[in-house]
Amino acid sequence: MVEEIKIKKALNRLHSKFLPYKWDLNIYRGCSHRCQYCYALYSHRYLDGGNNFFDTIYVKTNIVEALEKELSSKKWKREVINLGGVTDSYQPIEEKYKLTREVLKLMIKYRTPIVISTKSDLILRDMDLLIELASVASVNVAVTITTMDENIRKKIEPGGKPSEKRLEVLKQLAGKNIGLGLHMMPILPMITDSEENMEKIFREVSKVPTDYAICGFLNLRSTTRIIFLDFIKRDFPNLFNDYLKLYQSPFIKKEYAKNVYEKIWRLKKKYNIKSDYKKNLPKEIIPKQLDLL
Repeated sequence: MVEEIKIKKALNRLHSKFLPYKWDLNIYRGCSHRCQYCYALYSHRYLDGGNNFFDTIYVKTNIVEALEKELSSKKWKREVINLGGVTDSYQPIEEKYKLTREVLKLMIKYRTPIVISTKSDLILRDMDLLIELASVASVNVAVTITTMDENIRKKIEPGGKPSEKRLEVLKQLAGKNIGLGLHMMPILPMITDSEENMEKIFREVSKVPTDYAICGFLNLRSTTRIIFLDFIKRDFPNLFNDYLKLYQSPFIKKEYAKNVYEKIWRLKKKYNIKSDYKKNLPKEIIPKQLDLL
């Protein structure tokens, strides 16, 4: 279901010490990727109780007008904007509304640097604008890839695009003066953290001149915890008790994570995958807290 809404402000000021940017811009609310691990579920509660995040997509139809008011203000310092921190700007509804494309035109007009992460190859539709923006401001694009096994991918990200298509984004944007990254996150214990799966991902990414890879484990809190554990009980029932032991808190047990991160370190070294994403990002979005594996 789609619901069109009007907004007063487009940009959200972030106050977290752990995020590598100060501003967030979400063109849509709700997401049809239906990722079982979606961290944004609890952020949706104020709209509809959080129960329809996957089923009801809210379209901010006046977001272009609202954004231009903010970017044209004398107070705007052309700081980095994260495009789609809560919902993917390139989820299927974007094919109809094309709001992300219009937003990119504004970023070019006001020379505003951006960071985009996506699970869709629809971003390639806007390659021309990304290249143009990269000539006047910094652009960083990262794709999220959690597994190269399509059978598993369809279970954990049923509405997302195949991992091969996400790899194609990196291949097509390579050499275009755009920072490119891999987000291998969240890592799902006993589902996507096998050495075989992680090696397949790094092997494929190593074929593209990707600038960095960030890897991080699943966190389980609030609504996300309930929905994800229900999913595990249904689709991976043999792992349910193991997950309860690993996630006695919202965060995975450190001993387990340490062993997997050691494997990641070895694989990155083997395939010459860099962890340092700082080279292609503006200085104001480089926090020490995100120096992850």
